[in-house]
Amino acid sequence: MVQQYAAEAAVDQNMASISDGLIIAMIVAYALALFLFAIEAAFGRRERLRGSRLVAVGASAGVVPAAGAGGTVDLDDDMTVNVRHNEPEASASRHVVGMVALVVTGLAFVLNAGQILTRGLAADRWPWGNMFEFVVAICLCAVGTFLFAAVRYNARFLGTFVLVPVVLLLGIAARWLYSEAGPVVPALHSYWIAIHVSAAILATGGFMVSGSAAVTYLVAKRTELKRAAGETVAGIAAKLPSPELLDRVSHRFILFAFPLWTFGIIAGAVWADEAWGRFWGWDPKEVWSFITWVVYAAYLHARATAGWRGNKATWIGLAGFACLLFNFFGVNYMFSGLHSYA
Repeated sequence: MVQQYAAEAAVDQNMASISDGLIIAMIVAYALALFLFAIEAAFGRRERLRGSRLVAVGASAGVVPAAGAGGTVDLDDDMTVNVRHNEPEASASRHVVGMVALVVTGLAFVLNAGQILTRGLAADRWPWGNMFEFVVAICLCAVGTFLFAAVRYNARFLGTFVLVPVVLLLGIAARWLYSEAGPVVPALHSYWIAIHVSAAILATGGFMVSGSAAVTYLVAKRTELKRAAGETVAGIAAKLPSPELLDRVSHRFILFAFPLWTFGIIAGAVWADEAWGRFWGWDPKEVWSFITWVVYAAYLHARATAGWRGNKATWIGLAGFACLLFNFFGVNYMFSGLHSYA
């Protein structure tokens, strides 16, 4: 048994050194991309977002599609508007430096993926066995989700708001959560870590993008109210996309992340039965994962049945994101339980 553990504890120091070097490189690259996105947001020209799949069909060209039964036309999977009214124009600040920022973000994403890969090769295991590795993987998924949105939905305007938490989280991880590459406790020696934890990481990345869009929505909505009151709005706030577009972006990524979070909880219960002999034990991590699920479920239910949009839905979504953050940081440091080894 001692010899087996010693073999497991062996670490490829060359790979570990490369992985540690990539941590600094990716943080610098993300910070540079954030700076460039901020320049675009501050100094770019406000333009229509042509070709965005999150914009109503024909809205960017001023064309209203033909009406269906009842005088309405379906424009998105979560939105029906009356053809007698034009949807608010979807626009955002655009500048050539934004394309450079997107390329730099892609480079940082590759460095991020390389760091995770070399970390896994160094320790010869799945590279998300502790809080440091989990944060790095979450940031990778959040940025990957943003890059997808930027290309498919023309949502480059989220760059500043997504990269701010990414840079902060990576800084916290490098400064206070860092741990050297090494073996994990025996409880994590299971193929379920690739299933359960991967689902949680992907879902958290989606929720992070949704939370960024929700915060941006609140700023844009406040800006809209100031304009309506005749106040002058300047700076980045004056060039934000319409609140309606941001509301739909936030909703779209909760729709993406919620099923993954649900699957992650179910997979965790199955793993718990194999490891501890029970599916559910009211461990603090389990409880707060379920609370997070309930809040996001309430968000989706409110939108689907009560037709909530805007402020009401956004605050529920942000409450879910707050529960998610507490589940990761608060529970890990304030409570002891079966998940404390992470």
